[in-house]
Amino acid sequence: MKLYVGNLPWSIGNQELEDLFSSYGTVTSANVITDRDTKRSRGFGFVELDSGGPEAIEAMNESEVEGRKVIVNEARPKT
Repeated sequence: MKLYVGNLPWSIGNQELEDLFSSYGTVTSANVITDRDTKRSRGFGFVELDSGGPEAIEAMNESEVEGRKVIVNEARPKT
């Protein structure tokens, strides 16, 4: 299951994002989206889990990470 994670703190990188979700299942990928020119985080990312997606959404949505309330939901397919 692929999850969208929004409102991330600017300091979060791919490894930290993976660590946040590793207790809910096996993380197959964790990717913080960065600006093409500045290479800075754009404040959101995607996490793919083998299992435990609904539990991760339930536990992590609107939880506080480094002082910011993150938004977690199932990612929509690209259009």
